[in-house]
Amino acid sequence: MAVKKSELYSILWEACNKLRGGVEPARYKDYVLVLLFFKYVSDRYKNQPLADFSVPEGASFDDLIAVKWTSNVGERVDIIIQKFLEANKLQGSLPEVSFNNAEELGSGKELVDKVSKLIAVFQNPAIDFKYNRASGDDIIGDAYEYFMMKFAQESGKSKGQFYTPSEVSRTIARLIGIGEIKQEPNKKWTLYDPACGSGSLLIRAADEAPVDENGDTIVSIFGQEKDTSTAGLAKMNLILHQKGTGEIRSGNTLQNPKYLDAHGQLRKFDFVVMNPPFSDKSWTDGIKPREDEFKRFDGFADIPPEKNGDYAWFLHVLKSLNSTGKAGIVMPHGILFRGNAEETIRKQILERKYIKAIVSLPANLFFGTGIPACIVIIDKENTDKRKGIFLIDASRGFKKDGNKNRLREQDIERIVQAYTNRVDVPGYARFVTYNEIMEDNQGNLNIPRYIQKPDDTLPQNISAHLHGGIPGNDIRSLQKLWNISPALKQAILTYKDKAHDVYSLAIPSVEIENVMGEDAQIQAEKENETGTLFTKWKDDVKRDLLGITAETNPKSMIRDIALRLLAQYEPAKLLDNYDIYDCLMNYWNAKLQDDVYVIKASGYEAGREIEYEYAKQKKKDKNGKVLKDENGKTIMIDDPTKVKSFEGALIPKDILEKVYFQNELDTLDALAAKSSSLEAELDEMREEESGEDGLLNEVLNDAGDGITKASLNKRIKELEEKKSSPVVDALIKLQELFGAGQTNAMEKIVTQLPELANYELRNKNGSFGKARLKAAAKAAADTAKLPEIYQDEYDALTTYAAKWAEKDDTDIVWKGARKQLDDALVDKYATLTVNEIKELLFDKKWMAKLSEDIRDEFDQVLNTLSSRVLLIAKRYEHTLGEIEAKTEASHQAAKAALERMGYRW
Repeated sequence: MAVKKSELYSILWEACNKLRGGVEPARYKDYVLVLLFFKYVSDRYKNQPLADFSVPEGASFDDLIAVKWTSNVGERVDIIIQKFLEANKLQGSLPEVSFNNAEELGSGKELVDKVSKLIAVFQNPAIDFKYNRASGDDIIGDAYEYFMMKFAQESGKSKGQFYTPSEVSRTIARLIGIGEIKQEPNKKWTLYDPACGSGSLLIRAADEAPVDENGDTIVSIFGQEKDTSTAGLAKMNLILHQKGTGEIRSGNTLQNPKYLDAHGQLRKFDFVVMNPPFSDKSWTDGIKPREDEFKRFDGFADIPPEKNGDYAWFLHVLKSLNSTGKAGIVMPHGILFRGNAEETIRKQILERKYIKAIVSLPANLFFGTGIPACIVIIDKENTDKRKGIFLIDASRGFKKDGNKNRLREQDIERIVQAYTNRVDVPGYARFVTYNEIMEDNQGNLNIPRYIQKPDDTLPQNISAHLHGGIPGNDIRSLQKLWNISPALKQAILTYKDKAHDVYSLAIPSVEIENVMGEDAQIQAEKENETGTLFTKWKDDVKRDLLGITAETNPKSMIRDIALRLLAQYEPAKLLDNYDIYDCLMNYWNAKLQDDVYVIKASGYEAGREIEYEYAKQKKKDKNGKVLKDENGKTIMIDDPTKVKSFEGALIPKDILEKVYFQNELDTLDALAAKSSSLEAELDEMREEESGEDGLLNEVLNDAGDGITKASLNKRIKELEEKKSSPVVDALIKLQELFGAGQTNAMEKIVTQLPELANYELRNKNGSFGKARLKAAAKAAADTAKLPEIYQDEYDALTTYAAKWAEKDDTDIVWKGARKQLDDALVDKYATLTVNEIKELLFDKKWMAKLSEDIRDEFDQVLNTLSSRVLLIAKRYEHTLGEIEAKTEASHQAAKAALERMGYRW
């Protein structure tokens, strides 16, 4: 089974926990990611001839496993990894870490424990990358990205700048036009990031580019990063994303750019992406801007401020682009409107018409800073035909994620669609001419000058508060609701005063929600948007999702079917098609992509696979001795003979139960319901009879909240021993005489008590039998009466015991039925046909989940509208005069009450 992304994330985060407490997040990311990289390359390329990497003897992850728990494990791990790096000429390319570093990992036993446990985490069979060799499989690379994001979160403000949030990287990648290039015989497209950090922005941009016949990107990748360790992260990131041919060089880009042409000037690239350090105060270190040997500031009337390097980076990008080059760069908002030297430079850039678009982003997206930023799209091609700049204000579209904000999938797509279609959207997107920018606003690009944020709030209407009624403007704010159902408006509202445009409620406010929910036209629209529209899309994408092969590109596939969903829901009247897009993409990120990658690697036959959870057993050596780890703790391993539970690897067993074993499931549900009902009755009895005088008080535990079977049975026995009757007394006496051999005395008692004739006391030969006397005594005791003082307690105890016994019997039957169903499920998994697997996955798992989410989304929208109607109605429910009159009445009533109590003033 191929690795699932969700499993990989949790396992790798466990690895981080092994290093917590002794190593700073900024450093332990290097240890964890180096091991992740080594494990991946070892699994993927070991024993693979002519592979991208060589895994020589003594330099594989298996060799790391072999040195676990040895006293010099740190030194030996360093040697093994170094041997791999030398074999692949990677010395100095990866983050510099030593697993023998006493300062960071401790010394002696502490170091041995940390390093060995870290290796053990990666030894988990669930992350065997041998099965993830399919082209385009980015699970490991995406996991690497995920953990760099987590490390950035934990590293804090000063050390989190190495990572550009994935959502921002993906947005830039789609805006710069790299996906539209074509492979040409004599052209090698180039992509460059002069401040590449961990490489995520480069990778996302390269992912957008077309691929050649071998599935490799047709762009050559180049990056430079000032921090050596971070440059190593970038190199690993490229390799893990199957872009190992990309170049990452270490050095200060502004002071010592590494990519030069034959004349010693900056090399020109087709595409540039960049997220530089904001407002870099040390950008002039090592250079004299007015004498810049790379001529980055030539042709501009001023140079960037000494203590703010934003435009230094901007001009470096401009100089690094060829004559038709395109770029997407992240910049702080200040570059759009700051004055002095920056204003001079900005105006000259505007005059050259290099800026094609600007996207204003939400604040607090980046880990190095909380200030708002923007994406500037630069395009040197066809500048003579460019009439203006397309502006997008995406600052309000985000979700909270801890103490940071993140773009949602719908926010990314909304930006891309607005940019691609160049359609003005009030309050969101607008094409602004150069004339308006330069003449009306003197080159100031501050977004709020051109796009005013929509105000969705409803102003208070003073006249309505004074005279009553609901203002027409408030009612018109719900126009999309009335467009669906004009009858609903008439049912809820009455046009009270046309002259003053005032409405009144036609029904009590408490009935509004029910009337809306039962409206026929609203129900019809719900069926259309949650049923008809969804079914059309479902039928449209069925072939895609049921035709996944090893050649499928999951990321291209999901983008295609998601865009079709976006288009399908465009005519929806209540649901926002971008919210529906988010439903799909959220499910893709949470689960669907795991399924698709598994199918891509293993085929739909993976639907037959089952994942077991086993009970644990002590690990023993060949002599039966229990083994312990270095801490003296018993080593526990899976016991494959004892299954605790199981689940379908692709198809959850609850789906199989509902489709193939509904009768058995109904039986289990009935048994479970019966058991729950009996348990509730037991709880109720215990609560009712647990007081000081309660009938169950004698058997309650010390806490007074539970009863054990031992205490219950003991008390019942004690009470039964208190039962008495002449027959019981006579039978007890007969047993005593039988033991003493006094037969004549026994005969006398039998003669004196005729009731004893109802019991068989004698054997076939006429003599008294010991067993018969004992059985008779028990039978007599069962019918004997307790003293009245104990009878109620005894009845309560025996009733409680009977219910408990009935519950135990029910649970035993349930367990047996569950075992039979589980056995049947295991057999069914094994015999599922590919067509059955496809049907179960598509209809019962994927589409069922999406349909449920869309219905929930509709209900949420309707509830929001209902709440707004109610809010508007209640806002003007009472006039100011009515409120004042009510207040005065309350005041007078309180005053009168106080006077009756003797208060005067």
